[in-house]
Amino acid sequence: MAEVAAGALVAGVDSSTQSCKVTVRDASTGAVVREGRAAHPDGTSVDPRHWWDALGAAIADAGGLDGVGAIAIAGQQHGMVALDADGHVVRDALLWNDVRSADAAAQMVDELGREAWVARTGLVPVASFTGTKLRWLRDAEPENAARVAAVALPHDWLSWRLRGYGPADESRLGPDLDALATDGSDASGTGYWDPVRREYDPELFELALGRPMRTAETGDEDAVVVPRVVEPDEAMGTLDVDVLLPGDVVAPAGLIVGAGLGDNAGAALGLGLGPGDVAVSLGTSGTVFGVTDAEVHDPSGTVAGFADGTGSRLPIVTTLNAARVLEVIGGLLGVDHDALGALALAAPAGADGLVLVPYFVGERTPNRPDATASLVGMTPGTTNREHLARAAVEGMLCALADGLAAVEDTGTVVSRLLLIGGAARNEAVRVVAAQVFGRDVELPEPGEYVAAGAARQAAWALNGSLPAWSIATTVIPADPHPAVLEQYRAVAR
Repeated sequence: MAEVAAGALVAGVDSSTQSCKVTVRDASTGAVVREGRAAHPDGTSVDPRHWWDALGAAIADAGGLDGVGAIAIAGQQHGMVALDADGHVVRDALLWNDVRSADAAAQMVDELGREAWVARTGLVPVASFTGTKLRWLRDAEPENAARVAAVALPHDWLSWRLRGYGPADESRLGPDLDALATDGSDASGTGYWDPVRREYDPELFELALGRPMRTAETGDEDAVVVPRVVEPDEAMGTLDVDVLLPGDVVAPAGLIVGAGLGDNAGAALGLGLGPGDVAVSLGTSGTVFGVTDAEVHDPSGTVAGFADGTGSRLPIVTTLNAARVLEVIGGLLGVDHDALGALALAAPAGADGLVLVPYFVGERTPNRPDATASLVGMTPGTTNREHLARAAVEGMLCALADGLAAVEDTGTVVSRLLLIGGAARNEAVRVVAAQVFGRDVELPEPGEYVAAGAARQAAWALNGSLPAWSIATTVIPADPHPAVLEQYRAVAR
């Protein structure tokens, strides 16, 4: 492909749990030209139409797609979007943080064993993954399961709609389920795709839903369609016609639609992570993820061996409770994040033995979907606002420090540690991170890195090569306080 002309624009989308963010950038430099945002509804089970509406609203808020040559969508991983033969959504999508399939996950692990799951998919099933949600659908809603003609993930479905497909009365190109496409990073979180062979495992899909997957070999028209997997540097397609989005937003003919990514792979691409780089992301949930060229095997299931957005691997640990912890304790104390941070810094490291185990909505890592939070070490001297705020920040970060240790245990090298996400802007979080992790912590300039990664991928599809976009960082020097993590582990285990 020809080199991108100076000033060519690309767009990246982050369709996350809470909102849809759109960034329009210069394809060569990555400079932000304009941005937009729209909210998503709360809940762990959501009608995907809300994501489609928010995509139109966020693009409109970003000034539309005029001048944009390519777009890519990154989205929250694992969400189960089940479609019928006419392209209609069968039921509300179960999101990654919906834990109703915990029993189904346990059954699936028992049926094959942890080692077999890791060998075939790089992960051990938990409630978050798409395959366990399909098993739940099979058992809890058999009538809905029987209607399923295709299974997609959030970014797959949105990209399909953006390309003009959907129910006949809502789209220009109709319900062509075979046009569904995804990328390796999102496929690797389903529980029925192998990131080593980079292909689906039809037996595991049928184990989940109880119905066969359509493959090129079988050609079974009654089998269930899964999205074809597009390589990282390829495009899903180019729009042949204008596509009308909600809010009268137009995606113009000629627009290239990139492969898209799962949200964590998007963040890794947006940050420019390479082997040796590991990021800790502090959103409502928390993640620890790095990039490696080696295979990732963790039979404990703590670390999932996903694919990244470049063809490498993305070992990842995910917690359900990160910035959520600060929101809960800040709400209890009647303060915002900044005031909570000030209170935390007024208490000593270790909070004089007060420990918060922050499993407010159960937990994914460790796999305790029915767990609750606990507060240990309350004395007259520690039962005050400052100590509770400190325990909240430390509890959130200690849980992620355990995740970092698990990633290292897989053999992943950690040469550089980056801290991102909204909570990383809090001064107390930065200070405590350098203490709990016990190493230098790099803080990239604030930004929407999932959307940035999608935009960078769009530039790759447009240009034929992955651009190098520079990111400024600030270093917080290591200030090891190993006793903080030790006292947390003594309580959390």
